[in-house]
Amino acid sequence: MTAKPEIPRDIPREAPVLIAGPTASGKSALALAIAERDGGTIINADASQVYDCWQIITARPDATETARAAHALYGHVPWSVTYSTGHWLRDVTPVLHGPARPIIVGGTGLYFTALTRGMAQIPPTPHEIRARADSLPIETLLAGVDADTLAGLDRQNRARVQRAYEVQIATGRSLAEWQADTAPPVLDPAGACKLVLEAPRDWLLDRINRRFDRMLDLGALDEVRAMQDRFDPALPAFKAIGVPELTAYLNGELDLDTARTRATIATRQYAKRQRTWFRARMSDWTPVAPPA
Repeated sequence: MTAKPEIPRDIPREAPVLIAGPTASGKSALALAIAERDGGTIINADASQVYDCWQIITARPDATETARAAHALYGHVPWSVTYSTGHWLRDVTPVLHGPARPIIVGGTGLYFTALTRGMAQIPPTPHEIRARADSLPIETLLAGVDADTLAGLDRQNRARVQRAYEVQIATGRSLAEWQADTAPPVLDPAGACKLVLEAPRDWLLDRINRRFDRMLDLGALDEVRAMQDRFDPALPAFKAIGVPELTAYLNGELDLDTARTRATIATRQYAKRQRTWFRARMSDWTPVAPPA
């Protein structure tokens, strides 16, 4: 049975609440506890949970949880759509001004950065530039990004590196320059309660190890099998952790134990990147302990 999270006592009952943290750290449970105690709409800030095809494999709130409190921006995007941070910021803005106070929860750091610091209005990348970038190794992409942008970039995250490369090639301006011209944020961080879950490393790794097995027990394999004939590694929806690994198993390229191991390792690596991001960019957020 999952432990009930302890809600910080000093959360204002009217202020927007932002909850960030690494995968499997108990963010959704904390958001639900706050919503049930104080009211509010839980808003998704996880880039994989926006897609309609994934519920189990992304640990999206299930029907029981969504019946307990209002939820928004979960599973609202078709699998075939390339959904960006800009799209999310556009979608979240009207929800922020709804009748209920927003409780924004997730692990996608860029969503929170765009929300609280604003986002540059960069023109769309032409298809031919994106197609060429898709075919290039990450080392080539990194070589095409300026030093100022590289200084604030996760160089292990291909999607972020490729985005910076595409912006520079398509616009003739670096991503760092575009970001310097950023408009004011749609949510004033000074008026929000900003929480970041700080999970002990060993505790989190144990949760990650058990979590993927639970996903398999709940039917993650069937969920991936339903999308097997549409699998396209270039589409963001199919980059959700566990999807490439289980697709490889279904295609006879891996045995299930190897697929499980690879997905678990990928989740650990992702959690490590998240923790690094949060430490670097959320030093002024209030640290919260995960459920015991």
